[in-house]
Amino acid sequence: MERWIIHVDMDAFYAAVEQRDNPQLRGKPVIVGGEPNSRGVVSTCSYEARRYGIKSAMPIFQAQKLCPEAIFLRPRFNVYQQVAEKIREIFCQFTPLVECISIDEAFLDVTGSLSLFGSPQHIGQQIKLLIKESLELTASVGIANNKFLAKLASDLEKPNGFKIILRHE
Repeated sequence: MERWIIHVDMDAFYAAVEQRDNPQLRGKPVIVGGEPNSRGVVSTCSYEARRYGIKSAMPIFQAQKLCPEAIFLRPRFNVYQQVAEKIREIFCQFTPLVECISIDEAFLDVTGSLSLFGSPQHIGQQIKLLIKESLELTASVGIANNKFLAKLASDLEKPNGFKIILRHE
């Protein structure tokens, strides 16, 4: 039986949760990590902020220079943790073999789940759908026969991506 790994990576997770919880932030450059003029760093930022060249781990003062109109928010880690737990519950509906590598991404070995839930593609699509419907968030999904390629696949079409790398590819 061929091995199938799904890598799920939430899109701009902290910023996406903030935009979900406060609709006035949608479509705006949101930076989670600290207040302007602070010595902190960007934890994450919305895709609207990324258009200005802002990236995770960038000093807040530098992000403010790149995008003065950005909305800076302090992290709400307890909220992000609660959402992450709900995401893990979705994963566990499809396989007990879940390896969380951060609060917003995980590898799922679905090799033994195919007879119950269908193809790896179907499982990946169902995971994306459940996250969108139940949590109003998007995830990028990569599928391959090993973790390295699954992670690579999830990065290829972000945000809200879905990519499969087959063995012969």
